Amino acid sequence: MKSGVKLGTRGSQLALWQARLVKSMLETAHPGIPVEIVVIETDGDRVQSVPLSSFGGFGVFTKAIQEALLARTVDIAVHSLKDLPTIPVEGLQLAAVTPRGPLGDALVSQKWSRFDDLPPQSTVGSSSLRRKAQLLLRRPDLNVVDLRGNVETRLRKLAEQQYDAIVLAEAGLVRLGLAQHITEILDPTWMLPAVGQGAVAIECRTEDENTRELMEKINHHPTWQCVQAERHFLSTLGGGCLVPVGCLSRYEENTLSLTGAVFSTDGKQRIGDTVTGMMDKSVDLGNELARLLVDRGAKQLLSGMATYPKG
Repeated sequence: MKSGVKLGTRGSQLALWQARLVKSMLETAHPGIPVEIVVIETDGDRVQSVPLSSFGGFGVFTKAIQEALLARTVDIAVHSLKDLPTIPVEGLQLAAVTPRGPLGDALVSQKWSRFDDLPPQSTVGSSSLRRKAQLLLRRPDLNVVDLRGNVETRLRKLAEQQYDAIVLAEAGLVRLGLAQHITEILDPTWMLPAVGQGAVAIECRTEDENTRELMEKINHHPTWQCVQAERHFLSTLGGGCLVPVGCLSRYEENTLSLTGAVFSTDGKQRIGDTVTGMMDKSVDLGNELARLLVDRGAKQLLSGMATYPKG
């Protein structure tokens, strides 16, 4: 039995909330095994003056923690699952996920009570190309601009009236006790969340069988099946591409429904569909949905090679 577990995480307040959640779950599931939190700075934390897309789209918030895991500085890595690339890192594996939090994207505004109330040319801030594309698809009259920083920083920038509204993940606001700032949860029928949004991922070394067994006891299997479907959907489409991709999974008893879409960066084009099947076939469902979108031109849209009608 392990004498202790070192947990690697980013140092933001939201990342630390997630790390403390995993720490508590592990210590409850495995009494007597202490868990130490080790804060690791990532490229995304260190450089906040440029858009996330300029980093190339791979491991902006995860690579440094994964390197520490491979170097055995830590035993497990805790990530926001939406930040974890689907392209595997040799020697590492996704070992567990915690129960999923809220999936939605939240509009926050000090001027307007609903998204549809925003006047033409309103300035809306978001760091996500996925959100930008869907905002522009819904409202091409808006001025959607880049917004970097942690949750608290983004709320401060809004308060300083740099923006008419901003869009953040609902889960982050709820977990930080900031839900009172939410103006409106955007309808997921048009604002699809990111792959893995609201889920917390636990990664470990593939060869560390002891640690993998510890993680299995806290793995939330319904969430695991959902995110497996979502991640295989994204992986089959092209993994770490910067073109916006949204996905929403829902389950009831043994049935899983998966909706996904690919968007052009200017928000003028959308290719989407939905598949439904058994929960234990989640990987197959993800692959099936991706193939449906590819057949309708998603690969060309991802590469910017062609123009397609909205789907």
